[in-house]
Parts: sequence; C-alpha cells; structure tokens
Amino acid sequence: MMTTMQPLRVSLVQGATRWHDAAANRAYYGGLVHALQGRSDLAVLPETFLSGFTNETLGNAEAMDGEGLRWLRALATDTGLTVTGSLVVREGDRCVNRLVWMRPDGTHAQYDKRHLFRMAKEHERYAGGSERLVVELNGWRVCPQVCYDLRFPVWIRNRWDRAAQRFDYDLLVFVANWPSPRRYAWSTLLRARAIENLSYCVGVNRVGVDGNELPYSGDSVALDFLGQPLVELGAQEQVVTVTLDPAALAAHRERFPAWMDADEFTLGA
Repeated sequence: MMTTMQPLRVSLVQGATRWHDAAANRAYYGGLVHALQGRSDLAVLPETFLSGFTNETLGNAEAMDGEGLRWLRALATDTGLTVTGSLVVREGDRCVNRLVWMRPDGTHAQYDKRHLFRMAKEHERYAGGSERLVVELNGWRVCPQVCYDLRFPVWIRNRWDRAAQRFDYDLLVFVANWPSPRRYAWSTLLRARAIENLSYCVGVNRVGVDGNELPYSGDSVALDFLGQPLVELGAQEQVVTVTLDPAALAAHRERFPAWMDADEFTLGA
C-alpha cells in the first residue's frame, strides 16, 4: 500500500567544513542541526562533512561502528530529524565516500558514491559504489546522490514503475563539495536533473576554503519540478528550511506526462 505523501520540510545546512578535524565538525554541524529540532523533517549536510574532500583518506576515514556514525545516530535520535550527508568510511583495505541516511529511530541506509572525480584522483583513493539508493520519508521516495554523480543523467533517470504504479523517486538530493570555479555547471545541472526527472531537487554544497586552497561558494538550492528555485543560498554559512508540496508535484506530473515518452533501457553494472 502506498503511503500518502505529506508536505516535507527540508533543511539545507550549508556550512564551512573544518579541515581534517572531525571533532570540530561534529560540534559545528551538531549545533546547526540541533537548532532545527521541531522545525524540520530532513537535514541535509554537505559531502564529507566530517573531514572536507580530502586526499588523505586513511587518516580521515571513519569505521561504520566508529565515533562519527555513533554521533550521527545520536544527533538524529536527539533532534527527531532524518540527517544525511557523506563521510569517508574505511572498510577493510578500501575507503568509500559514503552517504549515510540516518533516521530518528537509529536505523540507517547508505549509498556509496558511484562516480569518482578522476580530475582530483578520487578514483585512485576510493572504491565506487554500484547500487542506487531510494529511501522513504513521510510518504516521499527520495534518491540521495553525491556531488560528481550530478553529471550522469542515465544513472539518475527517474523511471515509471508500471507494476508499482509509481515513479522511482519524488525528490533528488545531492550533497557536495563543489568548488567555485565550476559553480555554473553546478547550478545548471541541478536544474536539468529536476526538469528531466519531473522531481523536486535539493543540492547542498559547502562554503569557505579547504585545506587544498579550493574555494567554495555554496550556491545550495531547492528546486521544484520545473527547475524553478524555491530557495537559493549565497556564499556564506546558511541554514534554510523549505517545505515541499506533494500536491503541486502530482499536478505537474499529471498535466505534463513526459515520462510516458521516455526511452526504455536497462542500467548495467
């Protein structure tokens, strides 16, 4: 049975991640998320929010039973929010850039970034994922992705499931460390993904300058299914909450059923 979608309050937590300082980032982002208690359903943090997008993977990696995940679980439980963002995780002799979807009841789902940013040699330091994640929240189906994934529309394609009579997802979420020199691509691709997938789209980026001296201008945004901004953030630390309307989404999909003319395909490994 399909769950009725309720209006969804999504908080864009655009922060200045502290470089290679997990304890400082736990305190920093914890304070920002705690301020949302009772006023939001989902808090979205940037990519690698405990370390920054680092070349030093082993020294900044978390174990899945380590302090970072325990902290994230406590944060979601204490605030009653679902909290998501990615972090560097070590599994055996490999590291992954893992998005964790932490629920208030202490359970979680996870997605390992599939597309690794070779221009920064991420593919040499991390293992890529192979499974797309779709999670449910307040009746919404949400597809969370990580940064460079944004450039690959086939992986992200929102398909109509004829058997279940539903779309793959209703909301795309991207967490990122997307540097300022490529900010035009960031904003353009987010709009394209919302429009082509008949979906709301939220992108949360960081601000400040990291330890590699790369600047980040934020530009976090929540977009409707037409690619129109519901809220746009600037280049400074900001936490903004937006409410997504399921009725407006359903009405758009009904009056503009582009999905009916989509090409059928099967996604390989």
